Amino acid sequence: MGILTNAALILIDVQNHFDDPAHGRRNNPDAEEKMATLLHRWRKSNLLVIHIQHISNPSLPHHPGRDIKEIVAPLPGEQVMIKHVNSSFIGTNLERYLREAGIETLVIVGLTTDHCVSTTTRMAKNLGFNPFLVSDATATFERISFDGKLYLAEDIHHMALVSLHDEFATVIDTNGVLQLLEG
Repeated sequence: MGILTNAALILIDVQNHFDDPAHGRRNNPDAEEKMATLLHRWRKSNLLVIHIQHISNPSLPHHPGRDIKEIVAPLPGEQVMIKHVNSSFIGTNLERYLREAGIETLVIVGLTTDHCVSTTTRMAKNLGFNPFLVSDATATFERISFDGKLYLAEDIHHMALVSLHDEFATVIDTNGVLQLLEG
């Protein structure tokens, strides 16, 4: 497995909330299937899996939108960390957990590319980890800018990846990760 020997798969905010059409049109409609493929191989390889669940306001009653999507639902024994802000490292014990497990490399997937995924990836690199960000196992939504212009989800996604690649992460696709697992 080479570079992925001391690696963890981090699934960020893969929650039912993002199926709400109010978010608008999204890129990578099959991102969750790619995440599930990686998760299956990760489990088969007995590598560490960590699910991150975003709950902005824990005082509100449970809502099914908070739940992790069934396609990547945690198995018993898999770590689930609850966060309340964009970074998976703030207000959680993620860094300590990874260091205690001897993890050096993070393979990061999830929603949304330009928000929580990007924030977590940047912070992972700043903390000294070796992040790989999986381009086709992340996604985002179209947005209207502060100046009223509509930006397509594909463009936002691509620019987020461009700003991360080579400085904060190695951007790779699902097949590339699978090849590293077999190497």
